[in-house]
Amino acid sequence: MVSEVVTVRWDGPVAVVTLNRPEALNAASPDLHHAITHVWPELAADSRLRSAVLTGAGKAFSAGGDLNLLQGMVDDAQLRADILDEAAQLVQAVASFPVPIVAAVNGPAVGLGCSLASLCDLVVMEEQAFFSDPHVSLGLAAADGAVFTWPAQMPLPKVKEFVYLGRRITSTEALSLGLVNEVVPAGLSLDKALELAHKLAKLPPQALRETKAILNAPLRDRLRAEAPSAFTRESESFDTLELRANLAGMRSRER
Repeated sequence: MVSEVVTVRWDGPVAVVTLNRPEALNAASPDLHHAITHVWPELAADSRLRSAVLTGAGKAFSAGGDLNLLQGMVDDAQLRADILDEAAQLVQAVASFPVPIVAAVNGPAVGLGCSLASLCDLVVMEEQAFFSDPHVSLGLAAADGAVFTWPAQMPLPKVKEFVYLGRRITSTEALSLGLVNEVVPAGLSLDKALELAHKLAKLPPQALRETKAILNAPLRDRLRAEAPSAFTRESESFDTLELRANLAGMRSRER
């Protein structure tokens, strides 16, 4: 679990996982995508583990996919296949993680960041943070995370509004919709998430693990049944003219 872009530290029985590309708002480079996929099974095998916290370094939780990575997935079919295979592994790994994960959403959670937060068990969000899933507006089928979790968390018309249009969900709106458990002032999400994680860590471990397994069973079953075809659809999106044009425009504005 030694990685510069996804770090793990232990706070007693709580594993604190941090997305660590603050200079890029924790956007997913190939290295970060690989590391955040494989950290979960490694942690699950650690006998110290009782709960976990997921957060981002710096001012963002995660800005989603790195534009260079997305361009690479347009140009390189093998990279695309590898990343999407990892993405399928990632959503399954988080949904199947044996102990509760508390998200400390310390800033924007976009795309992959939004998906990761939605897969966590409890969510603490800072007041200036927001969620956004821009897959469709960019030109991608929204295969990962929120399309599988949000329908169980809020009314379907609202899910479609946020996924189709990519509209930002403010912390106030996220709380009212039930997407987060608590909104806290800027800078306090990690402290609050650790407080909750330690409360969870003190609960009887077998009872907590089995209860999480029961609660997450419908999500795990849906992912097993539907994720393969969903990621095939997302892969096909990389060949569309709309995606290529939108990505080129974003990259030109970034220069």
